Amino acid sequence: MYVAVKGGERAIDNAHAWLAEERRGDPALPLMSVAQIREQMALAVNRVMAEGSLYDPDLAALAIRQARGDLIEAVFLIRAYRTTLPRIGASRPVDTSAMAVDRRISATFKDLPGGQVLGPTFDYTHRLLDFADQAAIDPAPLAPPDTAPVPHVTAILDRDGLIEAVPPDDTPAPDLTREPLELPACRALRLQALARADEGFTLALAYSTQRGYGRTHAFVGELRIGRVPVEMEIPELGLAIEIGEIELTECETVNQFKGSRTEPAQFTRGYGLVMGQSERKAIAVSLVDRALRWQELGEDFTGAPAQDAEFVLSHCDNIQATGFLEHIKLPHYVDFQAELELVRRLRAEAQEAQP
Repeated sequence: MYVAVKGGERAIDNAHAWLAEERRGDPALPLMSVAQIREQMALAVNRVMAEGSLYDPDLAALAIRQARGDLIEAVFLIRAYRTTLPRIGASRPVDTSAMAVDRRISATFKDLPGGQVLGPTFDYTHRLLDFADQAAIDPAPLAPPDTAPVPHVTAILDRDGLIEAVPPDDTPAPDLTREPLELPACRALRLQALARADEGFTLALAYSTQRGYGRTHAFVGELRIGRVPVEMEIPELGLAIEIGEIELTECETVNQFKGSRTEPAQFTRGYGLVMGQSERKAIAVSLVDRALRWQELGEDFTGAPAQDAEFVLSHCDNIQATGFLEHIKLPHYVDFQAELELVRRLRAEAQEAQP
């Protein structure tokens, strides 16, 4: 605890009590339940899970309520709680080709194996506030989604050698939640950092690449949202068992040509994978991922922010940014008095030097 002046601890206790009162709001209104937040504010819950690196909708909903809707504060709460959890092992890489999709679209192929599934999306809605009492409306039940696995769209291009191949890599990816970020960072580590990066920051970087700051013009090869099983190796049994399932959003972008005198022209890839339903974030990650690959693809560095791995990875984490930003609210009396004394001395010296 930071207690700068006499009586500060009592003031902090009172501030906490006032915060609890403000968080509760009008006591005449019923308290919003965790289940209500989880079910009716699912996209906010998904963002908190993704940026908090913990897949638990109930805990994310609880954090949102405790943070009074401040999603960054909720992410902070989730990450702090996450550090208290025991780590019993690591799951196997999920197979997104086996995803039971709720939404799956492609901007590159109209007719694709498995079909396009619009799913739940704001894309085709009018951005108009609806003042009708929707609680009184009993919507018709939706047909359950088709759970049959669907192949990735990029496999169509890969089959004909029209897109860069992805070489197999069994090297364990560094764990950003347990080890500090080190530069230069491999692609797996960059994608991990971007997956839990602040959505607004990532979106701004992605938009900058579309405006020319990053030499990236992409097509959405495929965007899919759905649930995938999570499996874990059990050494005692000598096999893997399914321990649950999670919802993921995956985006693969098809980017500009690459070729040389020895290699035929082919498309390049951008990739984004985010926990929960967060297609804006997944698309943004895939664009930034492609911009950061300039060196391995033999492209020129144009100085664009999205191409600078140190800039992107060192500033994308909203918890680190918030901590450094908000620490200046704490007392800096001694520092400021030193600066103030320096300015006064410089002004006095300048005044004495005047004729």
